[in-house]
Amino acid sequence: MSGAHPTKSRRPGLSAGVLIIAGIVLAAIGAVGAWLQHDAPGRSAQPRTELTASNPPAGLPTALTTGQHLRWSRCTSPPTARTGYDCATMKAPLDYRKPDGRTIDVALIRRKATGPNDRRIGSLVLNFGGPGVSGVSGLPERLKQYEPLLDRYDLVSFDPRGVGATIPVRCGKTADDTAYAGADACAEHSGAILPFIGTSHTARDLDLMRYLLGDERLHYFGVSYGTALGAVYAHLYPSHVGRLVLEAPVDPTEDLSEQQVSQVKAVQAAFDRFAAHCAARIPHCPTGDGPEEAARRMARLADRLKKKPAPAGSGRNLDADDLAYAVGDHLVLGTDGWAPLAKALTALIDDNDGRPLSKVADDTGSADRAATPRDNSRVAQTAITCADSSLRPGFERLDRDEARVKAASPVFGEAWSTGVYLCYDWPFDGERATLQVNAEGAAPVLVVGGTGDPTTPYPGARHMAHALGAGVGVLLTAEEEGHGTYPQNRCVTKTVDTYLRTGRTPAVGTVCRGSMS
Repeated sequence: MSGAHPTKSRRPGLSAGVLIIAGIVLAAIGAVGAWLQHDAPGRSAQPRTELTASNPPAGLPTALTTGQHLRWSRCTSPPTARTGYDCATMKAPLDYRKPDGRTIDVALIRRKATGPNDRRIGSLVLNFGGPGVSGVSGLPERLKQYEPLLDRYDLVSFDPRGVGATIPVRCGKTADDTAYAGADACAEHSGAILPFIGTSHTARDLDLMRYLLGDERLHYFGVSYGTALGAVYAHLYPSHVGRLVLEAPVDPTEDLSEQQVSQVKAVQAAFDRFAAHCAARIPHCPTGDGPEEAARRMARLADRLKKKPAPAGSGRNLDADDLAYAVGDHLVLGTDGWAPLAKALTALIDDNDGRPLSKVADDTGSADRAATPRDNSRVAQTAITCADSSLRPGFERLDRDEARVKAASPVFGEAWSTGVYLCYDWPFDGERATLQVNAEGAAPVLVVGGTGDPTTPYPGARHMAHALGAGVGVLLTAEEEGHGTYPQNRCVTKTVDTYLRTGRTPAVGTVCRGSMS
């Protein structure tokens, strides 16, 4: 999860970078290392020793394991990855139940570690959320956020199944169209792959990736939806778990319908906290003297936009649903989004100018859209979500669920309620109602949750840590607004980096103070 939109409920972690998410959402690595010879002509680089692993995934043909080697070369796309990055493709079975059958190409990207060989731990695989976010495009976008980890890890990301350059899902009017024209179009253009793009299939790709990267155990940092992927991996391969960070986690105890209700309550609570701050601290606050007045003003504004949408630049208009989504995108940014939100709402209310509100929403959503012609993030999100979820509600259940979502939030309920229809007519069965994440016997997994997260509510972090199993899930609580807290919160960053470098987890009950303290 990573933004507050109901049909994109697992965007990357920080939507400024998430949007959780998913957001909302978070990670990447920093500027050039002088150790990279091709980035610093004339500087000598220490000879690099490639790592090898001795534990290939069981049940796969040797052509995919010991007979396969990743052939890294300069990236040609996206343009932001043409300097300092390597790209490769990994062969994997389309259907792991038929490992000798059709194979797919999984697109990978890497930024090499900058530290000496004797201190390199291995590869840290990153997933930025969604589902549907391209890791190949996402790593260059988020590089600076993970810069301190480059001394110990190669940073690696990838396009998950159905996304970007890895068997991309197509649901448009034609086979080349990246728009969404409905479930029937998905079945027509991508029916052969839709049953094989769910999270459990991608988790199996992760284990093959781990082996080919040369690591005995997987080191992984997942944000928002990426926590679902990491937790499922831990369930499937507990003995292969290395150092796993699950930040802004989804709730493994809730089904898709329950997640919609929890999320809309969380984003409403975040808006109420913004409204209270605005009333107390921002002159001429556009939402009035507190949360109750803010809800009334937002309702009047939504009614106005239903009758006549506001111009939003580039020939676009901003309607009532756009208003809710854009406000949610600001809240994903935490307190950093509050002053811009107040300013943008003032422009909309006083001058009927939707550009400031839309601009920030565009900026925060940019990480979800891979900015390449192959981008299909919105479609992939729907397809992966419906591949995972077994809920196929009838119209009576849909009406009931829609009413529950609307009732849960006076500001966001109506816009969010459309999310209940996401999978009702999907042409293939989903895997299960809730995630299966118990990972008994795995090494400790660090779960990081923010108490003010508007996208993946904090109770989900507690539930995730518990569901992973006793001695496995270790919860780190951050008293922060926004979707995702790394690297914004110094305490979180120090704790996570220590865990990734040394394997040491924080003491039980550790709380990092922040904007909500």
